[in-house]
Amino acid sequence: MSDGPYLERANPVSGEVVTRVPAATVADARHAANVAASAFPAWSSMSPSARREIIMRAADIMIERSEDVIALICAETGGTRAWGELNIRLGASILREAAAMTTQISGEVIPADRPGSLAMSVRQPCGVVLSMAPWNAPIVLGCRALATPLACGNTVVFKASEFCPGVHSLLGDIFAAAGLPDGVLSILHTPDRSAAEVVEALIAHPAVRRINFTGSTRTGRVIADLCARHLKRALLELGGKAPLIVLDDADLDEAARAAAYGAFAFQGQICMSTERIIVHDDVADAFIERLADLANSITAGDPRTEGSRIGPLIGEHAAIRVKGLIDDALQKGARLIAGGSQQGAWVDATVLDGITPNMRVYHEETFGPVASLIRFVDVDEAVSIANDTEYGLSAAVFGRDVTRALDVARRLETGICHINSSTIHDEPQMPFGGVKSSGYGRFGGKAGIEEFTELRWLTIQTGKVDYPI
Repeated sequence: MSDGPYLERANPVSGEVVTRVPAATVADARHAANVAASAFPAWSSMSPSARREIIMRAADIMIERSEDVIALICAETGGTRAWGELNIRLGASILREAAAMTTQISGEVIPADRPGSLAMSVRQPCGVVLSMAPWNAPIVLGCRALATPLACGNTVVFKASEFCPGVHSLLGDIFAAAGLPDGVLSILHTPDRSAAEVVEALIAHPAVRRINFTGSTRTGRVIADLCARHLKRALLELGGKAPLIVLDDADLDEAARAAAYGAFAFQGQICMSTERIIVHDDVADAFIERLADLANSITAGDPRTEGSRIGPLIGEHAAIRVKGLIDDALQKGARLIAGGSQQGAWVDATVLDGITPNMRVYHEETFGPVASLIRFVDVDEAVSIANDTEYGLSAAVFGRDVTRALDVARRLETGICHINSSTIHDEPQMPFGGVKSSGYGRFGGKAGIEEFTELRWLTIQTGKVDYPI
């Protein structure tokens, strides 16, 4: 890393600087890509079992260092201890699942029309992968950005989030301790003001063959445009506006519990967070009563405090934005059922009823602890409301008639849908991703292998060919 400026991250609760790391320049970024390209031949030719052993060891080391990781998640992002523990558990699972996939990178023999020809499709590592992960689930999304690319035999340049540089640096330390060879993984830190030029330089670099990005739709559009210009394939997991539909035959207690978890977990700062609760008018009042009780039982507090269930947002700027969405809805006729207060970086768990399309919260991704209720009369109306958004990541449908609920789920324009469960759910072997403005491509399992390998056609000619000239 060249001598230059530093990136600092302050604790959103105390304002105290907790992490200070060197900030990468464009020259640093190009150097990292060159180093990754030099390391690619040896790493890609390493046996699957050797790569598997290193990635499995990284998962074990992360568990061993969980207290360090959790402390940094709390200090840098305002996450509670429970949120940090979840990140560790799921992050380790993502690494172990990717390690298991090293021997699942397969091809097939394809019948050829040419006599004496053996035709095959094979998957091979693609080269250097540029990975970018956000702060909101720093270990889960950091591991996801790295695990499958590395398991497939690629080398990685990882642009860390400026909001959790310490957590993402720890990931690099963990892989190094696990025995990952030098140059296979490089981690770059960039202040917001220079991130665009660093990312553009990396996408333009000839050795970079794949890009994966998890973050906002606004930034995702910029990255997609750059990738298109340079003919680079991208995997984009972007914003969400997840609907949870409560049918008239739903178990209201379970639906309310799922809605509260979906809307308020990690202060609503999850791409799968339940942003719209679309509830049948016949059961709406009974449902709202249950949800309000749950919301009122969740108090915002210092995430370092034992038992704290909801901490601050990533910063006061985010809390002010969320409060603006709440106030806009109330000014336009919504009813405040619970919460609604903002102080500094904290926003109370909030429930709004009577949301209509003229309110900002109906369309904009909230990314805060706000549950917005919309009532419907028939299923067609519910589906229409659920699909009335540019986003399409996750969704949920609650109903005791599972066949009917499944029919509703199939009509929703989302990459993910859960019946009788929260919109927030992730398993490393599942194809994870969205449609519409929530991005394209899929992380996880065999779908991830398809994203981070090149599919090639190879033939072996065993007999003479009758050429026309």
